[in-house]
Amino acid sequence: MDIDQEHTKRSEEELKKEAIKEKELGNEAYKKREFEKALQHYDKAWELDSTNASILTNKAAVLFEQENYEECIKICEQAVDVGREYRADFKLIARAYGRTGNAYVKLNKLDEAIKFYGKSLAEHRTPEILAKFNEAQKLKVKHEKEVYYNPELSEKAREAGNELFKKNDFAGAVQQYTEAIKRNENDPKSYSNRAACYTKLMAYQEALKDCETCISLDPTFVKAYIRKATVEFLKKDYSKCLETCRTAMTYDKEKKHASEIQGQMKKCQAAMYQNSPESVEETIRKAASDPEIMKILQDPVMQQILQQCQDDPRAFREHLKNPTVAANIEKLMNAGILKTA
Repeated sequence: MDIDQEHTKRSEEELKKEAIKEKELGNEAYKKREFEKALQHYDKAWELDSTNASILTNKAAVLFEQENYEECIKICEQAVDVGREYRADFKLIARAYGRTGNAYVKLNKLDEAIKFYGKSLAEHRTPEILAKFNEAQKLKVKHEKEVYYNPELSEKAREAGNELFKKNDFAGAVQQYTEAIKRNENDPKSYSNRAACYTKLMAYQEALKDCETCISLDPTFVKAYIRKATVEFLKKDYSKCLETCRTAMTYDKEKKHASEIQGQMKKCQAAMYQNSPESVEETIRKAASDPEIMKILQDPVMQQILQQCQDDPRAFREHLKNPTVAANIEKLMNAGILKTA
């Protein structure tokens, strides 16, 4: 190495040291929220060393605090380019991408924010950026719902669904009711109507889910209980069907649906007490899959009561005087666990 090269190398090292000092002065000013002063130090540091991408990411942080988001993004892009060229630590590249994402969130450009948060996570996965990435996705979904929300168009879609339902085009009706829900997810009628379609299509789990959503939006929606009971009957969940029917009756104050509810209950009771070909093993298997039934069977008190009733049938009548015990016994009978002579 000749004298000129050695002198140049020494000069570069000195410049880099001076740049670090200026950067640290910028950091101190930033902490004091003296942003203009911080920018002056970062600009001076950059003049001294244009290979240090961390100077740019720090400058971008100041611009972000000043709400100069467009310029913040521009500086972050420059930081990535410089970082790539001079092989900066991947964590620094991730920081630049993350800061870009933050700026795009402030500009309400959520697609871009999600994109750059994703790039940041690809470079270096941190809990902070992951949380921001997830939050940006939630905000996007919320924003899309708000933009799509239109009760009038929701009503039109529901009416279109009703017409298709009358024509037995249940798949088409499902599409219209789904559109109605997208337009107004707080209208219980659309969920109830879609549940009726799903029932016709034998998609029982989807139907039950829609009934539950409808009931959660309006606990007094009698038709939702009736439709839920219908699905439970078709699934041969007779004890649940009867319980749902009873709940429906409590909300049917004006008895508008009394005939329909009673009809469903009679069908259910007939199905329960007719000579069913269902084996003992099948009955036990169904009971084991019902948490409520298993809870009753595993209750030490109920076990003692059932044993007493088996040893002395006269004890059965006495235990029925207790409302809780009577309700539990009825559930066991409905499930086929207890048989009456």
